[in-house]
Amino acid sequence: MGGTWIAGSILLTPGFMRAWSVAQPDAARSADLLPWLAEAQGTEILIFGTGARMPSPALELRAALRAQGVALEWMSTGAACRTFNLLCAEGRHVAAALIAI
Repeated sequence: MGGTWIAGSILLTPGFMRAWSVAQPDAARSADLLPWLAEAQGTEILIFGTGARMPSPALELRAALRAQGVALEWMSTGAACRTFNLLCAEGRHVAAALIAI
């Protein structure tokens, strides 16, 4: 975003980026993500980059996002970056939670 560089995991929307303290996918909880997604009003899809490994998403996280009407896409961080860029280019209301590799 405009030359900004953040070391580590990040939360990202087409117009916003901030550092995120989560380093492992199984540590992510809805309490970490829902307040941030509320700021990014209209988010339809959350692309979750899991880092280098691909564990299953926590049921609590999946259920909380579904209750907010947000679809969860769970994939490696590299694939999540590519998918986020593609969906942004399509004009979709997308956000990404990317765990650093």
